[in-house]
Amino acid sequence: MELRVGIVRDDRYFVHQTGVTHPERAARLKAVYRMLDKDFADGLIAIEPEPATLEQLELVHSPAYIRKLLRTPEREVTHLAQDTPAGTQTYVSAWLAVGGCIRAFHSLLSRRCDACVCLVRPPGHHATRKGAGGFCIFNNLGITATYAIERHGLQRILIIDWDIHHGNGLQELFYDRKEVFYLSTHYKGWYPYSGDWDEVGKGEGLGYTVNVPISKDVSDEELTSLYRKLLGPILRNYNPEMIMIAAGFDAHWRDPLGRTQVTENAFGVLTEMILELRDDVRRPPILMALEGGYDPAALAASVRQVLSALTFKGKKKPVNIPSNPRAVELAQKTVGIHKNFRVWTE
Repeated sequence: MELRVGIVRDDRYFVHQTGVTHPERAARLKAVYRMLDKDFADGLIAIEPEPATLEQLELVHSPAYIRKLLRTPEREVTHLAQDTPAGTQTYVSAWLAVGGCIRAFHSLLSRRCDACVCLVRPPGHHATRKGAGGFCIFNNLGITATYAIERHGLQRILIIDWDIHHGNGLQELFYDRKEVFYLSTHYKGWYPYSGDWDEVGKGEGLGYTVNVPISKDVSDEELTSLYRKLLGPILRNYNPEMIMIAAGFDAHWRDPLGRTQVTENAFGVLTEMILELRDDVRRPPILMALEGGYDPAALAASVRQVLSALTFKGKKKPVNIPSNPRAVELAQKTVGIHKNFRVWTE
């Protein structure tokens, strides 16, 4: 089945200026947009972002923090966190990053699209209720998921976070809620130093947070094999109404902050796998939002693989992923930790 794929892009995401040496700079997104114009000039549904409303932002973030960001145009540079600068126009990009994801959600809800890829910045999965961090200002997917639950009645959203850094902001938002199932693979030895095995949720959310720390030298085979072993039972048992993906590409071997053994091919395979597995659970729509990825060429190549998987035409072959011994060990440990919660293990 050919997918209708939406794309959120806007040159106003470039006005968030972080400085020429900062990893999260406009050049990374410009490289992705050049790739889009070259390789995907046709066939994608353009979704124009609109700024998020204050009401939408306040679903997640405190009024005090939002007011702080609204004051940033008064100074040339404001450090919202030690690693997260804001310029005079940052608020424009930040409001549009959230708004782009919400517009994508509506395009999925109306069935205008089957999958949407939000190529936005600044990223979001580290942002907490009260502040910025890890280059993130507003929690783009966190706000969108909360909006989907509280304004449109969704009850089961699966968030897959394959960024090499743990999405501490996303985890915090939904740690005690069963309406969101959060799955993260990440290297725990890097910022934000969270996401250990025993962080599994609490209260009604107990068992709905799955953290899988991976090694720094993780490979394509190990990463894809691990997801193959976990996503099947998670999808079948949780049966999500929507899949959201915190799509960070900083696990790439060329990334200055990641430098694992992962190539761009892994992200294409992961996307193919998700498309294949969702066929067993009534094909929930997919909303993907850009997170990390700080080598512009590697980022563009990785996004190309994802879009190639989403826009593939013709008869698809089953995704062949060899079993990897280290992935088997990680999957078994994850199941062992979660089996008593009876949320997704079989």
